[in-house]
Amino acid sequence: MELSATQNMFAPPLTTFSLWPISDPSFFLFNDPPTIQPTMNENYDVIVLGTGLTECILSGLLSVEGKKVLHMDRNDYYGGDCASLNLTQIFRKFRSGANPPESFGRDRDYAIDLIPKFMMANGAFVRMLSHCEVTNYLEFKQIAGSYVFRDAAISKVPANEMEAVKSPLMGLFEKRRAKKFFEWVQNYKAEDPATHGGVDVEKMTMQQVYTHFGLESGTQDFIGHAMALYLDDSYINKPAKEAIERIVMYTLSVLRYGKSPYVYPLYGLGELPQAFARRSALYGGTYMLSKPIDEVVYGADGKVTGVKSEGEEAHAPIVIGDPSYFTSKVKATGKIVRSICLLKHPVPKTDDSDSVQIIIPQNQVKRKSDIYIACVSSAHKVCAEGYYVAIVSTTIETSTPELELDPAYNLLGPITEKFVSIVDVHEPLADGSADGVFISKSYDATSHFETVCEDVFSLYKRITGKDLHLATWEELQAKQDAANQ
Repeated sequence: MELSATQNMFAPPLTTFSLWPISDPSFFLFNDPPTIQPTMNENYDVIVLGTGLTECILSGLLSVEGKKVLHMDRNDYYGGDCASLNLTQIFRKFRSGANPPESFGRDRDYAIDLIPKFMMANGAFVRMLSHCEVTNYLEFKQIAGSYVFRDAAISKVPANEMEAVKSPLMGLFEKRRAKKFFEWVQNYKAEDPATHGGVDVEKMTMQQVYTHFGLESGTQDFIGHAMALYLDDSYINKPAKEAIERIVMYTLSVLRYGKSPYVYPLYGLGELPQAFARRSALYGGTYMLSKPIDEVVYGADGKVTGVKSEGEEAHAPIVIGDPSYFTSKVKATGKIVRSICLLKHPVPKTDDSDSVQIIIPQNQVKRKSDIYIACVSSAHKVCAEGYYVAIVSTTIETSTPELELDPAYNLLGPITEKFVSIVDVHEPLADGSADGVFISKSYDATSHFETVCEDVFSLYKRITGKDLHLATWEELQAKQDAANQ
């Protein structure tokens, strides 16, 4: 099933789709996000450094709330670490300026993500997009399938009791037990204890819930890592409430469009920061690209007062930025290896799907961290016809990082070209309350946006002192219905 370019989140699926109708069609007159170059010597409520996705989300949220925002980036393009590059830019970055082979096709046919991320259709990230109305400037396509690696093979992740019965991931008796678990999940409502079936999710650990339903360790693996999307097994000994809510979100995301829980923006993830930039500009946000940051300025009391760039100074009591702008205020917490692989075929054993996510749980390959594969294709306007882009990533655990990706490479089949990077993962040393500097975390190895959402929620509360309340799907539907009357 596919999705039409004009339908909203609640319509039945066709090919590509807009999550919400356009409230301001004039904004499509922009070929690129607005870049305004006024004098810096002004007072702002907030200065944002870097146009990575986390920073652009916060810029959009704060602009919509009426804050005067100045958004700066040392680069001449939007996106930072989550930019989407054309073929020439990819070869320039990873091949020391070598020209791409002509056989790869036209440069403009490529928009290759530097990091792999998909959006959960019913998750917080899509609600953030709707909250800021940036979905007006984007089109999405569903990811065709969500798979998990188990016992040296990949299989589709079951999302309900019927799929559990048919799944090759489990034997006959385990399927019966899994069917009961998924039936329980589908009936579960957090606010209604009568639907909990005697399972106290506040007190019981997730391990106790698994034991309650008699689920085997292999089943626990795909539920915990491919559905609840945990990075490791530490969740198993914690209260089950969060894990159950994550599993519920996964199943609801599948139900929204069928086939898989994930959606992806046409033309790559680099479209997302640009969409937030457009929305912020509509509310008065000011953007400056190619602006080197010479100094972050602090007052005598140690609190930030602004930033200097090329002899000018902009003033603000709050500065937000990614770790690369504050190297003395962050700590390294690990390293990630990512490999961008160009293929001339779909990933084998995925029913010739034009896009997939595959999660290789840590226990299946005797690791401490999962391995992720995110694959898209020309159907998503990110590469030339007949090509596929598969990005493999994991947290580094040994002195031979690329060898750690072998379990994923073995699933991809012949690789036409690959571009490997090793990056440090940073997080801030302080929460920002003392000096007014709020720093985002580096993007992790996962192939979904759930951890990015967690960082945005945390930063927003630290900056504003209040929780970020996003409209529920019911409220969004009511708003949509009112707009259509």
